Parts: sequence; structure tokens; C-alpha cells
Amino acid sequence: MISALLHVALGGAVGSVLRYLAVQALGAPMATLVVNVLGSFAIGVLFVVLGPKMQYAPLLMAGLLGGFTTFSSFSLDTLRLVEAGHILQAAAYVAGTVLLSLIAVALGVALARGLA
Repeated sequence: MISALLHVALGGAVGSVLRYLAVQALGAPMATLVVNVLGSFAIGVLFVVLGPKMQYAPLLMAGLLGGFTTFSSFSLDTLRLVEAGHILQAAAYVAGTVLLSLIAVALGVALARGLA
């Protein structure tokens, strides 16, 4: 159990740094959208590739991708858009994030299954 927690912590630290760098490069909320879509794609691939090797799931899925993807940031970005009066942009951001992330996870699974 301690080993798994250390893996989650290490992966989370790396994922958080990568998310921070994405926000610095792209700005919010665009970086949040990109991070969530990329994270969804990656978790789809890992779901298939790791399969029976789930000992890497704490490091890569819960840790790295948990630190990288940003649902709380997504929620805050949406609220800020609404409070700024950008209702249509907020709605498009929510719809785009959810739909693109679902498509990305499905593509990740399909790609990984095709390669396996």
C-alpha cells in the first residue's frame, strides 16, 4: 500500500508540473481544455495497454493523469466565464471539454486495442 501511495504522489507531482507548464504556455481556459482532452486520450490508451499490468496504474493513471487533468480547474474556469458574462463561451467550453474528452478516451481505447 505504501508503495502505491508513493507512486501516486510521484506521478501526481509530475502531472501537476506538466499541467502548470501547459497553462503557462496556452493560458486558461484553453490549456485546461487541451489537458483534459489529452488526459482522456492517454487514460484510454493506458486502460488497454496496462490491462493485466495494473501495478503501473497508481503511478500513471491515478498519479500522473490525476495530477495532469484538471476537473476542478475546469469548473473554476467555467464559473469565471459565467461571472464575466460570457455565457455562450462558458457553454461552448463545457460542451467542448466533455465531448472532446469522451471522443479522446474512445480514440485512445480504439488505438490501443488496434496496436495490442
